[in-house]
Amino acid sequence: MERPSKKSELAQFFNQLAPERDRWLNKNRFFYQDDLRYFHYLVPKGKRVAELGCGTGDLLSQLEPSYGVGLDISEEMIKLAREKHDHLTFLVGDVEEGATLDQLEGPFDYIILPDLIGYLEDVEETFLALHRLCTPETRIIITHYNQLWGPILNLGAQLGMKMPSRIQNWLTGQQICSFLKIGDFDLIQRERRQLIPVSLMGLGALVNQYIAPFPVIRRLCLRNFFVARPLPDPTPRELSTTVVIPCRNERGNVEAAIKRIPPFCQDMEILYVEGNSQDGTFEEIQRVIDAYPNLDIKGFQQTGKGKGDAVRLGFDKARGELLMILDADLTMPPEDLPKFYRAISQRKGEFINGSRLVYPMEDEAMRTLNLWANSTFSYLFSWLLNQPLTDTLCGTKVLLKKDYEQIAKNRSYFGTFDPFGDFDLLFGAAKANLKIREIPIRYRARSYGETQISRFRHGVLLLKMVLFAFRKLKSF
Repeated sequence: MERPSKKSELAQFFNQLAPERDRWLNKNRFFYQDDLRYFHYLVPKGKRVAELGCGTGDLLSQLEPSYGVGLDISEEMIKLAREKHDHLTFLVGDVEEGATLDQLEGPFDYIILPDLIGYLEDVEETFLALHRLCTPETRIIITHYNQLWGPILNLGAQLGMKMPSRIQNWLTGQQICSFLKIGDFDLIQRERRQLIPVSLMGLGALVNQYIAPFPVIRRLCLRNFFVARPLPDPTPRELSTTVVIPCRNERGNVEAAIKRIPPFCQDMEILYVEGNSQDGTFEEIQRVIDAYPNLDIKGFQQTGKGKGDAVRLGFDKARGELLMILDADLTMPPEDLPKFYRAISQRKGEFINGSRLVYPMEDEAMRTLNLWANSTFSYLFSWLLNQPLTDTLCGTKVLLKKDYEQIAKNRSYFGTFDPFGDFDLLFGAAKANLKIREIPIRYRARSYGETQISRFRHGVLLLKMVLFAFRKLKSF
């Protein structure tokens, strides 16, 4: 008698489990509800979503996709999924078979592999095959259990406290990242959640919210989430560009910016946003517009306050496909803007942030206390955003307008809390799962005017933002 294959044994196991799945989901609802909260954070409503290893389809339905497809190896799981969620599409098949993937009618905005990777026979080939369902903007979301929890989970299953499971690959986070790389995916972020996966009369929620997210401790968490994008095509593309220059009391730098910005693309718009200056800055902008009729230069006056308000006004008025911020103090050399353009043009990143803290800077370019504070806050925000940053407050930030519009659309999640404009964009980029890259620049001393930064007042604001970001990005 021919021995059943591993895949047929796996399908039969989940067929037998299917009638009991809802009971297990309800019994461990604390665990599954936390998973769902984070999926809601990662996946906006109304997207095209494929869930591979969908079970009875509850997660896919709760994400409210505009078009949702679930795939599972178990016929009984899919039968129940179709009965429960008849507005979605569910298919029976093996994700490791190319013909099965061809039935899914991609591409998708999000492809979710919930605890599937442990059952794959060839992770690398599966990742490579997924590219047929992707666009350059597609996000792959993988969940997997921390291998340190293996004995505990096995014991829980034996004691009837956890849903039974088959023997699987207990991959480390580093191994999953390696598989993504050789499968031509670019890791965007990794998050760890659930130090205590049970309620314990409310104690579990408190620990998971306020203790589990911290460095070192987070390594003990049960859940690992990986978000990746297809490895981008580095072929350069031509993009129309708007350089937004917020300025207040920067009269002496207005024309200097025009003279120093290189012609790095064929279609460039330069847009000044002036904010209640006392030195005639707006009048100087008007003079410069008249003096350079061959260039597309525009000037606006903000009705609100702060650089953040100026940036939002400039981005809303911009016509370019690519948006750049250049601080009017010109401490970030305008001559470096082509580097930022090249990084986006070649898809090396989707949100490019300047860094003043890599190269040595000119004397008096940044006070020692400011330097220490920036380094500290960079560490904190790297942890909060799950992407490495060395300088959160560098004024030069670059992204595509379509990505900015997505950030603006979801701004209600954070609110208009940021007077600087830097964190509104950084937090929004992280939530939108944009790949953040940094470009080191040589920070120069100011040649005209005085700094607009108040070390202590703005330092207090930064501390408030750390707490705000912790609540919005980690503690939920």
